[in-house]
Amino acid sequence: MPNSNAKLHSNHWGGREASRRELVSRSLQSAQHCLENQDFGTAYAHYLLVLNLAPELKTTVKETFQFTLFKWAEELDSLARIQDLFNCYEQALELYPNDEVICNSMGEHLFRFAVIMGFRDEAAGYFHKAVKLNPDFADAKENFYRVANWLVERWHFIMLNDAKRNLTYLRAIENAVRSGSKSVLDIGTGTGILSMFAKKAGACFVYACELSKTMYELARDVVAANNMEREIKLLHLKSLDIEIPKHMPERVSLVVTETVDAGLFGEGIVESLIHAWEHLLLQRKPKNQDISAGDYGRVIPASATIFGMAVECKEIRKHHRVGMQEVAGVCLSNSVQFFSPTYAAAGSEETVEPYTTEKLSRIPGGYRALTEPCQVMTVDFNDLQELKSLAARKPWKLSLPVTEGGILDAVVVWFVLQLDDEHSLSTSPSEETCWEQAVYPVQGLLDYSVKTGDTVMMEVCCQDCYLKIQKITSLPSECGMDFSDRDNTLSLGNEAELCNALAGLQTSTKQHGSTPVCVLESTEIALLNDIAYHECFKAAMSKVLLSLNLSKDLHSMDVDGHGSGINLQEHQNMSSLGVDPDAFYILDVSEGFSILPIIAGKLGPVKAYSSVEKDQHQAALNVIAEANHFSKETLEFWLSHLEEESVVLQRPKSDKLWSIIILDVIETSGLIQQEVMEKAAISRCLLHSGGKIFPQYVLVYGMLVESESLLLESAVQGTEPTLGFNIAPFINQFKVPVRVYLDLSTLPCVPLSKPAELLRLDLMNPLLNSPSREVKVQICKSGQVTAIPFWYHIHLDEDHSLNTSDESSHWKQAAVVLDEPIPVQVGDELVLDVQHHKSNISIIVKR
Repeated sequence: MPNSNAKLHSNHWGGREASRRELVSRSLQSAQHCLENQDFGTAYAHYLLVLNLAPELKTTVKETFQFTLFKWAEELDSLARIQDLFNCYEQALELYPNDEVICNSMGEHLFRFAVIMGFRDEAAGYFHKAVKLNPDFADAKENFYRVANWLVERWHFIMLNDAKRNLTYLRAIENAVRSGSKSVLDIGTGTGILSMFAKKAGACFVYACELSKTMYELARDVVAANNMEREIKLLHLKSLDIEIPKHMPERVSLVVTETVDAGLFGEGIVESLIHAWEHLLLQRKPKNQDISAGDYGRVIPASATIFGMAVECKEIRKHHRVGMQEVAGVCLSNSVQFFSPTYAAAGSEETVEPYTTEKLSRIPGGYRALTEPCQVMTVDFNDLQELKSLAARKPWKLSLPVTEGGILDAVVVWFVLQLDDEHSLSTSPSEETCWEQAVYPVQGLLDYSVKTGDTVMMEVCCQDCYLKIQKITSLPSECGMDFSDRDNTLSLGNEAELCNALAGLQTSTKQHGSTPVCVLESTEIALLNDIAYHECFKAAMSKVLLSLNLSKDLHSMDVDGHGSGINLQEHQNMSSLGVDPDAFYILDVSEGFSILPIIAGKLGPVKAYSSVEKDQHQAALNVIAEANHFSKETLEFWLSHLEEESVVLQRPKSDKLWSIIILDVIETSGLIQQEVMEKAAISRCLLHSGGKIFPQYVLVYGMLVESESLLLESAVQGTEPTLGFNIAPFINQFKVPVRVYLDLSTLPCVPLSKPAELLRLDLMNPLLNSPSREVKVQICKSGQVTAIPFWYHIHLDEDHSLNTSDESSHWKQAAVVLDEPIPVQVGDELVLDVQHHKSNISIIVKR
């Protein structure tokens, strides 16, 4: 009987196996049929069934499954079924957990929703995994580099390389632990270095919290690599969410933190320390009592003093004030007021960072102090009541006597962080420091000039976790006010006198109550101030329009040789009457705010299309167009005619082609715009005979340099700056090969070669392009090659070009930073393998 049962059992399983094979076969046929009919959703469902029933087919159907997944994901994306899209990818990754292509694609979808839904960490995780699975996977590497700057900001490298800063923190923590602070909480731990300092100093209990998932995981790896994983408890939490005894058994005696930005308060240190004093720290030690510190709470840093100074700086001015009333023949009109976001933040209730940051010691053109440094305020981080009173404190007035005449461009702020009684760190522009300074640009005045004896007035407050310096203006010395007895730390003693003086200044500030205000990014303002850029485009467009007009005139000649064509002036007159006789169609798809369509509109019979999106920017361009006597038919906002941005390069009319298409090829950061060559390919198909793409081609130039600064800003240099702790291998996983937003004019570096042409990108003649090229570079100075800065010559045509490294240019430069320095001698020759892939440039140095 046992044999009979075994036979029945065998028949039963055999039947099940046959049914499984039949179901798999039918499902594969159905999936193929659905693909032929572009029913990707049903095809995907069939493939899921097949792979779950027959895992042995994973390799066989892998490519077809990937294709089906990606097509179905595109469809779900277009239908805004975001959760279903991510569910499909999660199912796919359960089947193919180590497939770099699926990981990368999942990351791309997450990255698309990063800003709206906060998926940056998750996107980076998938890109990072794809790179680990296949280090040669170019798409994944480029995607990872795009998000790495967000996830691990570049200042982490700079600060970890600052041995002086690290040693100062270590000494202060050692003092605190020696005096009895045995339990420590590190708020915003980052890589965990301050926590490890505390453990090394002898703290019994160390807790560290970090909100960023990426940084939390990095800290976990760092702590484990330094054999402290059992001694430091890492919490993936915001400090405001820590509860006792849920996350820590009891209150701690010491909080260490460096949650400060260039404006001191921007990282939320006040809010986190108020919560810490109320919920996580022991009470503060009473003054003048000799009691063990371990029984009481304290904070490192103990306090801070903020300083400010008015400066003249051409570079700051260039990025925050439009400096001319006319650009390339276009009147910008007094009826529009342009401001940068910092000015808009001053009067806004939104939480917007009210300052920019600059490393003044490296700012192009330098700066000039117009006043002596002045103490703006102090804050005691060990005083709960003082911390609480900061946000509620009413704005106060501050005055700085002008000691040197000039142009009032900004108030610059820095601070001294007092870690304890013995140790402090300064972020002053005169110090050798890893810190930048906070910059409050001056905007909205009729007259920015000041002279010795004048007074710079401002209002200071601490709102929304930011230090705000607003209503900056100047008070002439002729007003007769006496500042000789002025208190160094604050402002005028006579409040009534000050109010009267400020009231009298109303006539010197711009009245823009009824004037349209247009807020531009600082890069857009710098572009508006770039005279050479606009003049170059004007000349190149004029040349094309003249050529097209001559062709049209020749085409319309009678057999007797008499022309029936209309000259440019006649065309312009007809256009002004609302007539559009054979206008030339020009499309500008520049990023952000651009007045090129208006410049084009002044050149003759032109119908100009702008891709500006923001209503505020469109309104400003309409006002400018009106001031330049445009008819309503001259300027169109192209995106308002389109359902999708992806078809921005389509024809304006079925029977009309573009005469000029302006593409934005180079980002302000110094990189090539994404998908620019793909846009150029589409553009070439949409050009009128004799029409042009601007620019027509771009030459990439570079040179070999030795620059310790670029090394320190790109990767942690071993264990020496981190005082023996092993951090570099972990954080350096997030280094990127290209540094952006550089100013070569102020970059500390030694050129080791002359500039060399590295690559040509031809938008009009793609057959002239090559994805890779080898360039021989001669060494003209001995040293160590650490980086290859690069920039562009943008050729609108053969006669008109722009150099992105020019001092007046609104563009910055970029540099490839080598993993290892290469020693060279005069006369040596290096070969650069230059590659261009999907708008990214990579450079490999060969001997």
